[in-house]
Amino acid sequence: MAFVNSRSSVLGFSDRFAAVVKMVKDSAEKRRVYRQTVLELSNLSDRDLSDLGISRFEITALARATVYTK
Repeated sequence: MAFVNSRSSVLGFSDRFAAVVKMVKDSAEKRRVYRQTVLELSNLSDRDLSDLGISRFEITALARATVYTK
């Protein structure tokens, strides 16, 4: 009869907790980048945005797509 050590395939509490902490940190970093992108694009003039091919109402959607769809 074979013995299978199932403990190696199950994460312990500390591993799960570390994964949650990493997920929270990653989410906070993405949110920071999103907010910074929106702020910087919002501070551009309409002419500068036009030169980039961006309309003012697209700023949040563009920042969201850039940060959250990688």
